[in-house]
Amino acid sequence: MRRITVAVAVLCMAVSACEPPEPPETREAPTTTDGEPPRVSLARSPRDFAVAHVIVALCDNTHQGIVKVSAALGNGQDPRQNLYWGAMYGVKTFFNRSPHWRAVPIAGDEPTAPVLERCVYRAEVGGRVVYVVAEAYDGAHMRRAVADFFESAAGRRRVDVQAGGALIESAGRADVVCFVGHNGLMDFRLSHTPQPAAGDRPAHAMVFACRSEAYFAEPLVAAGCEPIVTTHGLMAPEAYVLDAALRAWAGGASTRQAASAAYAKYQRCSPRAADRLFGVAR
Repeated sequence: MRRITVAVAVLCMAVSACEPPEPPETREAPTTTDGEPPRVSLARSPRDFAVAHVIVALCDNTHQGIVKVSAALGNGQDPRQNLYWGAMYGVKTFFNRSPHWRAVPIAGDEPTAPVLERCVYRAEVGGRVVYVVAEAYDGAHMRRAVADFFESAAGRRRVDVQAGGALIESAGRADVVCFVGHNGLMDFRLSHTPQPAAGDRPAHAMVFACRSEAYFAEPLVAAGCEPIVTTHGLMAPEAYVLDAALRAWAGGASTRQAASAAYAKYQRCSPRAADRLFGVAR
């Protein structure tokens, strides 16, 4: 019998009080919601490490089209106990406790709203150093989180972080970008597709959200970024899947197979069922 935590099971049963909009025949990615022009970045500096940028849209009972979870897990303005950040299988908690990743102190200014918290992690996979820059977005700003994800995928958003003595050029200068959380595109449609920026930009993307293949894959390709992990059904977007997929990506293994194996292990479902869930493979 498949095991799913009560909070996650509730989230995955329904994302909206009504049926979500079907993906349009031609889906387009959003602009930034602050009215700024596209944020085109310069070419990144030479580096001998890989960078993954992770946008986590905090679970929010009030501002997202989800079935309610507990007040603490569903407070989208408080990352500390949030389902996708501070809970047991949230990104920050899981990566902090993982034997594979080491938290790296960040120097400089705190992130600005709607990013409530930013963390950096470091690992060595097959002799390759990998940094993960993870951002917790206020759950009331799902549109901005999705917009920033696509802008990053297209190479049009820049986030520079000083951590552990290294300058980590992330977001649109990362090697891979990831989205974790509720599939906001089930609640609203995209407005336009950011065109790929010239120069260095992410080659790959992963989207850990329910039915993400149908909503994210096509606009990611239009933005010049190949989706290598997406989903075909409802899922619990918990951090063990992100962890496994990122380590597989860094080591040159199949990201889809790694995500599937981790999901089957933690959810105690059959490998076949988990394998059907995940979409595009590298």
